[in-house]
Amino acid sequence: MNLILDIAAAFLMLGGAFFFSVGTLGLIRFPDVRSRLHALTKADNLGLGMILSGAALWLADLAAAGLMLLCWLFALAGASVSAHVIAGLETDHAEEREPVHHTDELPALPSKTSGDDPHRASGSVGHP
Repeated sequence: MNLILDIAAAFLMLGGAFFFSVGTLGLIRFPDVRSRLHALTKADNLGLGMILSGAALWLADLAAAGLMLLCWLFALAGASVSAHVIAGLETDHAEEREPVHHTDELPALPSKTSGDDPHRASGSVGHP
């Protein structure tokens, strides 16, 4: 029975390491903030849960398993709150940024005419 628990713990820890790796790869490779947050909050929290579950099985101690569960729940709460704050900040500042163009062409700049410049109409000094 002890061998089966050790094998299950090893599989859980290896699976958790896999999800941590996938979450980190998503953080590096995904193009926008929301996709990166999704990779971090979902994959890394699942990986942490699997690693802590494997460690709890391997230790075979109920008190240690309870502490690991509490640690995982705090990590879940912290990740969801921080992801919510970061996504809100990204949304607030989305209008200020230029859209990302994934082509070699540069976006066309709007042409300025004399009617577009309020300083020209008022005849202020310093403008040609």
